[in-house]
Amino acid sequence: MARDRRHPLIQPTDVARVGTPELDAVKADNDARKVVLDDGASTNFLSATGSSIALPWLSPTNTVRVGAPATLNQPVILDYRNSAWKFQPTHQVTDEGTDVVTFGDTRTPAPEPVGGDLTLATFNVLNYFSTTGEEFVAAGGACTYYNDRVGDPVTDRSCTPDGPRGAAQVEDLQRQQDKIVAAINALNADVVSLEEIENSVKLGPVTGETDRDAALATLVDALNAAAGSTRWAYAPSPDPADLPDLADQDVIRTAFIYDPSTVVPVGGSRVLVGDPAFSNAREPLAQVFKAVGGQDADGFAVVVNHFKSKGDSSPPATGDNANGDQGAFNGDRTRQAAALVDFADGFAADRGVTKVFLTGDFNSYTQEDPMHVLYDAGFTKVASDDPRDASYSFSGLSGSLDHVLANDAALTTVTGADVWEINANEAVAFEYSRRNYNLTDFYAPDVYRASDHNPEVVGMTVPHRADATVRARVSPKAVKVHRGQAWITVQVRADGRRATGEVEAYVDGAPVASGTLVRGTVRLRVGPFDTLGPQDIEIRYLGNDTTNPATATVTVRVRR
Repeated sequence: MARDRRHPLIQPTDVARVGTPELDAVKADNDARKVVLDDGASTNFLSATGSSIALPWLSPTNTVRVGAPATLNQPVILDYRNSAWKFQPTHQVTDEGTDVVTFGDTRTPAPEPVGGDLTLATFNVLNYFSTTGEEFVAAGGACTYYNDRVGDPVTDRSCTPDGPRGAAQVEDLQRQQDKIVAAINALNADVVSLEEIENSVKLGPVTGETDRDAALATLVDALNAAAGSTRWAYAPSPDPADLPDLADQDVIRTAFIYDPSTVVPVGGSRVLVGDPAFSNAREPLAQVFKAVGGQDADGFAVVVNHFKSKGDSSPPATGDNANGDQGAFNGDRTRQAAALVDFADGFAADRGVTKVFLTGDFNSYTQEDPMHVLYDAGFTKVASDDPRDASYSFSGLSGSLDHVLANDAALTTVTGADVWEINANEAVAFEYSRRNYNLTDFYAPDVYRASDHNPEVVGMTVPHRADATVRARVSPKAVKVHRGQAWITVQVRADGRRATGEVEAYVDGAPVASGTLVRGTVRLRVGPFDTLGPQDIEIRYLGNDTTNPATATVTVRVRR
């Protein structure tokens, strides 16, 4: 099965179903194309001695990314050892090795344009915890750490009970946050679903925190500070009574942030509660958004997900922890997908919207069983135009664990999609968690390797409604108290044309008349009036599918 040679080696289940000849063909193609570029030495660069030696090939300017083109500049030796074909340079490489191989620079400063009026994105933020391990210990918890080459803690290895999983110390958190902030702000999105952010209330038994959104608020504050304006807000968590029991919640959670100048939430968020399918994963979180100035019915529901991971080796109660082509816990993820469908459909029906997007880290490649549960339920994966795009890289293979899916109604609004390959394609050396692991300082407060998952962005259109103009005149302008009535002639136009729809009249906030526009005009009869003096009558045009509501006011003088 010949594949585009420009494409990295691919996760078989990202393009083919398990048990099919197509899957076997992808595996064979990977085996036929796989070759390792060696450095002509046998140095362990994570050892105490090796960490004081600069890495070969890789440098802050020679990034050697997944998918980058490589040009051999001098002969190399092809040999087979350690169960792999290898290119051996004719001398040991102790620097960037550009005399041997030149790598193309494939970094991009922003996602590709996706069109539309609004942009929806999803971003796994790699265990962003505003509570550091050091702070957790100071509050009474216990932590062990991953240390740099001089023994300084960088990230949390294990914190109990139910402790953080992110940065070990404040300076580590700052480095992590700087990268995440740079990446999210550069997405230029209107709504972003987040995965792997601290569930602050879960740490509360040790830290005393009672606000589930504390870490989310910290991240939003940092985003706005970097943007220099109120660029972001967050969708608050549901009330505690509408959340799973604290004991059943994970220390990481999903969340939504959005641009309040372009979109607003419609109603509160909702978490799926009580479904046993999510006993080992984060429950889906749903929220409806609409464009600023739009109608509630024009809103779109987004449900963010973080299914059970593939790599956990602990045996689940369900008994399907098979490490086959689809990884551990495939059965659990499949059941989670089925529960998600019911939750998403029910949420949309309750909120009166038809457009539904599913986003997040599904821990399932594109052609695996959980994804097909979603496809069979009427959801379509929103794919980038570039078939080489992938959200994740593992063991030399590229594929997408992160997805945006749309039901039919939402799909009609999609204008484009892009996977911004700033994370999975980068060497882990650029991550905040590997600062000072080697003699070379790779860390920079930029977007590259802000996480281990690439974000995806999707463009969408939203209904455009014309602004209406209401003109009203009253006759007669004066009526007798308790007896007199007046006629109000109302004309409504939008974009220079006659409008359609309903018009209502109100006095002191109470409805007193209503009618339907015919050729843009309606006559309403109001009165009699019980109060002497001028009476303001508010005319409300209610709008329609293409026209915004509008108002006007006329005055009747009530006399004896």
